[in-house]
Amino acid sequence: MNSNFHPLSELFAQLGLPDNEEAIERFIETHRPLPHNMLLSDAPFWRPAQAAFLREAVADDGDWAEIADQFDARLR
Repeated sequence: MNSNFHPLSELFAQLGLPDNEEAIERFIETHRPLPHNMLLSDAPFWRPAQAAFLREAVADDGDWAEIADQFDARLR
């Protein structure tokens, strides 16, 4: 796994979402709780490109995987 660290704000920017702290917290509060049996990338609020990015981030276990996992946990 790559050791690059990406903060949550960079993940939001990568997803094309507002990436300031207030917007991130509002997004999380609006979309939680995500069902435990649903993959983050399968959540109904993603556009196809966003879902694909999240799916690849986790599957590749690349430098985005850790922050994607942390984001996933916050949505639970």
